[in-house]
Amino acid sequence: MAALLRAGSVSSRELAEVALAAISATDRALHAWLAVDADGALAAADAADRALVAARAAGHEGLAGLHPLHGVPLGLKDLVSVRGLPCTAGSRILEGYRPPFDAHITERLRTAGAVIVGKLNMDEFAMGSSTEHSGFGPTANPWDLDRVPGGSSGGPAAAVAAGHVPVAIGTDTGGSIRQPAALCGIVGLRPTYGRVSRYGIVAFASSLDQVGPFARDVRDAAALLHAVAGRDERDATSAPVPVPPELLDLPGSDEVAAATLRGVRLGLPREYFVTGMEPGVEAAVRAAAAELAAAGADVVDVSLPHTEYGLATYYIVAPAEASANLARYDGVRYGHSERGSGGDYITDYKLTRGHGFGAEVKRRIMLGTYALSAGYYDAYYLKAQKVRTLIKADFDRAFAGGIDALVAPTSPGVAWPFGAKMADPVAMYASDACTLPVNMAGLPAISLPCGLAEGLPVGLQLIGPAWSELGLLRLGRAYEAITSSAAWRTATPPGLASAADPTTPTPAERAAVLAGVRP
Repeated sequence: MAALLRAGSVSSRELAEVALAAISATDRALHAWLAVDADGALAAADAADRALVAARAAGHEGLAGLHPLHGVPLGLKDLVSVRGLPCTAGSRILEGYRPPFDAHITERLRTAGAVIVGKLNMDEFAMGSSTEHSGFGPTANPWDLDRVPGGSSGGPAAAVAAGHVPVAIGTDTGGSIRQPAALCGIVGLRPTYGRVSRYGIVAFASSLDQVGPFARDVRDAAALLHAVAGRDERDATSAPVPVPPELLDLPGSDEVAAATLRGVRLGLPREYFVTGMEPGVEAAVRAAAAELAAAGADVVDVSLPHTEYGLATYYIVAPAEASANLARYDGVRYGHSERGSGGDYITDYKLTRGHGFGAEVKRRIMLGTYALSAGYYDAYYLKAQKVRTLIKADFDRAFAGGIDALVAPTSPGVAWPFGAKMADPVAMYASDACTLPVNMAGLPAISLPCGLAEGLPVGLQLIGPAWSELGLLRLGRAYEAITSSAAWRTATPPGLASAADPTTPTPAERAAVLAGVRP
């Protein structure tokens, strides 16, 4: 798209119109979008076209000064603040809220000249692994409309997989970029904690949340990361670490990209092949590791012994932080508000939160409040933080021992049918077993498509030391190069043909049928 725009072969308005037409044609059956800003997108595209005309008139230097995302349409997970657009975080308690300001990453995207098409569906307050916990209904997976796209960033993943937009923004608290990327067959990157500012992002768990890109290939993900990363004085956790300009110079040649694997040392952690992992997923990931080794990488077995505690640790730390962060939704200052007949504040508070929050959010608030309560803080929250340190130490030892990156599954299974795990929250939580430890350690990781199992996408996860996003993206680009002729790379999401049929049921209707409930 960037090349076509610079050459004048296509306009930004035309790209925006194509994106809007694709959304109109298939999103009824996918429900990836919660708000589409057609007027704003077309206005931004027209401004991008004017800048392109001026840049072409200035010659090579003028065009070189434009960011690769200039004029390119994209979507944002609906917890990113965009001035004047709805920002619900997938929750009824924020229905009607329109931020009076832009998030830091929104500002950066506008500066880059990107065209923001709208806001994408998600699990409520990013609490979930399937996007079934959205207060506005579930999203369907473009590969199979009866299955989930993963979560909590299911909307952005589905929109990119469906071709609505080439790139999108998600957030990753326990795997919420990488897991839906794996289930939808696209690329998803969780940067190092602090690489991207969280200013203007609706908070879930502040020591774990991180913003990152979705894309259909590694170079596009790198361009989007380059656009949004960097220090922001409004976010005290935003790190003053330079953004590598080489993010925009990943090799285009497959031969050059593949050559970067020679001499790279990759660790294969045995603990990530968890009990209950689907055989097709394990086979695809081990085959990917073998392909990396055949291309010149040194793949060795490693152990991360505290991995087994990652799930329990996360589900103490994250709900505790959510309990504190979500206390602000009281029905007084903004968002949803309900009033009882007696004029009593406590009654109004209970009504607002009782009706505004969904079941999963209530569950996690209660878990977190219990873990922080007097008499339990030391036994649960404090101990979880100590175990978190041990989890990080496992990674530190591996990288200090000469491992450049770790190779692991992203998800223990492929996309599951609607409702399959809704009655068992622990089974839902376990779907993030391979991604949670990375968040606990604050490290970067990327999920790449590595094949199909039962006709559904499988994700390969690469994990690196802090601030190694460029190295991970180079490895990801190398893996793309050595598998460029793989048959599975030619597969496209088969659900899109049905999604274009206006009689196809919505995800909410499909989920109801699968649950045995009359729509």
